[in-house]
Amino acid sequence: MDKIKVKFFGTNGWYTTETGHTVCATISFGKSTIILDAGEGLTRLEKEKNGKRKFFLFLSHFHLDHVFGLHVLPKLTKMKKIKIFGQPGTKKILAQLLNHPFTASPKELEEIGLEVDIHEISPWKKKKIGENIEVIAAPLVHADPCFGFRFELGSKKIAYCTDTGSCKNIYLLAKNADMLITECGLLPGQKTSSDWPHMSPEAAAKIAKKAKCKMLCLTHFIAHLYKTKETREEAQRAAQKIFQPTVAAHDGMELEI
Repeated sequence: MDKIKVKFFGTNGWYTTETGHTVCATISFGKSTIILDAGEGLTRLEKEKNGKRKFFLFLSHFHLDHVFGLHVLPKLTKMKKIKIFGQPGTKKILAQLLNHPFTASPKELEEIGLEVDIHEISPWKKKKIGENIEVIAAPLVHADPCFGFRFELGSKKIAYCTDTGSCKNIYLLAKNADMLITECGLLPGQKTSSDWPHMSPEAAAKIAKKAKCKMLCLTHFIAHLYKTKETREEAQRAAQKIFQPTVAAHDGMELEI
């Protein structure tokens, strides 16, 4: 069985700082690469060795820190083709965003060597996207509609849930996952807002523990709260008191399961 590699290209929420780019990560399995969100971390994929891989980009929602990196698609022509997946309504929104006056249109991208296909996923309907890869999506709790995803890669399972507060669907997506990648928008001990839900490291750890995950990865550290690497380490320690196999992600981190 092929090993699964997870790499973080952007781990900030809201805006990019010296500590990190806005959120983007990849899951590499077999000949497929799954891209998790398209913050400015997406710009770093240009340096990756693409080979003859298949690329699948999953957008959790449309806040700018998750889609701003799409304007660099003209630099990623080595991918040849990328399939973008998102919640119902994704085609309409990207028809505006992937177009003038914001960036190149899908037609122009194809002319320079990158084919872009856009697909919408229905909640809780399992979808096969590649060889031995299936995905399930479900709505989370946030200020605007947001989806979380559960990827089944052979015998392994990875859940990706950001941006959100604690909710039932996170537990369902993360149940018995080998890895839960979720947000850490709040500082240790900080309470969430009902108007703009996010999670503290303790809240994320409680979910991972209850869902019986094997590993928790914290990402999407809100930029104005997590200004240094040390603050992320404090969040990691706070989460580990509840769920020991927790790591705080940083740009460039690579993990293997």
